[in-house]
Amino acid sequence: MQLTGHSLGLPRDGSKRIYSTMQVTETLNEGLKRGYSIFITANELNETVDQKLREAQPEFEMKGFRKGKVPLPLLKKQFGERLTGEAMQETIDGAMSKHFEDSGDRPAMQPDIKVSNADEWKPGDDVSLDMTYEALPDIPDMDLKSIELEKMVVSVGKDAIDDALKKLAENAQDFEDRGKTAKSKDGDQVVLDFVGKVDGEDFEGGSAEDYPLVLGSNSFIPGFEDQLVGTKLGQKLDVEVSFPEEYGNSDLAGKAAVFSCIIKAVKKPVPAKIDDALAEKFDAENLEALKMQITERLEAEYAGAVRSVMKRKLLDVMDEIVSFDLPPSLVEAEGKQIAHQLWHEENPEVSGHDHEEIEVKDEHTELASRRVRLGLLLADLGQKANIEVSEQEMTQALMQQARQYPGQEREFFEFMQKNQQMQQQLRAPIYEDKVVDYVLELAEVTDKHVSKEDLEKAIEELEKEDA
Repeated sequence: MQLTGHSLGLPRDGSKRIYSTMQVTETLNEGLKRGYSIFITANELNETVDQKLREAQPEFEMKGFRKGKVPLPLLKKQFGERLTGEAMQETIDGAMSKHFEDSGDRPAMQPDIKVSNADEWKPGDDVSLDMTYEALPDIPDMDLKSIELEKMVVSVGKDAIDDALKKLAENAQDFEDRGKTAKSKDGDQVVLDFVGKVDGEDFEGGSAEDYPLVLGSNSFIPGFEDQLVGTKLGQKLDVEVSFPEEYGNSDLAGKAAVFSCIIKAVKKPVPAKIDDALAEKFDAENLEALKMQITERLEAEYAGAVRSVMKRKLLDVMDEIVSFDLPPSLVEAEGKQIAHQLWHEENPEVSGHDHEEIEVKDEHTELASRRVRLGLLLADLGQKANIEVSEQEMTQALMQQARQYPGQEREFFEFMQKNQQMQQQLRAPIYEDKVVDYVLELAEVTDKHVSKEDLEKAIEELEKEDA
């Protein structure tokens, strides 16, 4: 017989029970490892069963008896064996709850509970249990005001704005004439008239005049644009192609077509001019408004990068100045997760988890130890500072995540509402950032003005460390 110890709280029915006759003996106390022997008398189990029956008796009906008048011995004969199992589980839960309340221990993972006399146990016998777990360590207090950090300060300069404008102009390219004799190249824009025929007959949508077509854009059926490369102004040609078998118009799918074309212009791509017209393409009122948008966007990018660097420096400092024992089970579990994640990154062709066991190496364990240590430390700091993630913050995070699934936002919200584990995965980084903000407010932070290149270098170093 093995019991899970499914909760650490009061019995399922919410009533308070007394465990005065229970005997708890410590059997292991090494580092964070704990072991206890728990002895539960048969009388205590019987009393718990009787109490559950008395609670249910007023609402119980049985043939030959009025509601609430079924004798307790009859109820016990019919339901006693099943209730004994429930009583045992509730008694164990209560013992665990009382033990953790009295000892102050917090289990790192679910305690392991086994019935030591399971082989010979039968209803009416006393119960002997063995409980083992790893306790979370006591986190030493930190003088957060003693932490000294430098904050990179980067101003958005004219050069950065000009570079951004140039990139926008390149993306919003214009076209200018190559000349009367120049031949078209891939990437050029040709302006043409064309008339398409299938089986010698015109078809709907197969003709156009002064149509601007960028060669290589793949906006026409396969093979059409390729035959226009090398053409020049005034040239007439027939383009012979076949519609794909899966073409949307079933009347044309798979059929051969001939397009009679006249080239009316050949233009090469050039960056758009940096002026008010460019600004309008990006929904800005004028060029100055576009520059303001770029400035705000760059300031936000710099702020995010600065925070990433600051957070890493803070965690490095905290990792150096705080030391405490780590629960081996947490380090082992985190090490396995890190090794598994890195293995899938190195083997992206394997999408499932039906593969050989991944070896956990020293570097995985080292990183796992850091993550567990910092995770426990931040959790302790947040708890002491009464930091919580509000419902509004969770809703905002959910909305942001839902944007990744356009048209399926409702299904995403319903899925998240039913999945506590996914909610915790979403809540954890929000909580961590709030604790980091709390620590940064107390730490001694001095500004250090640096260039954009210095910030980029710092980010590159972070990415190398994470690789």
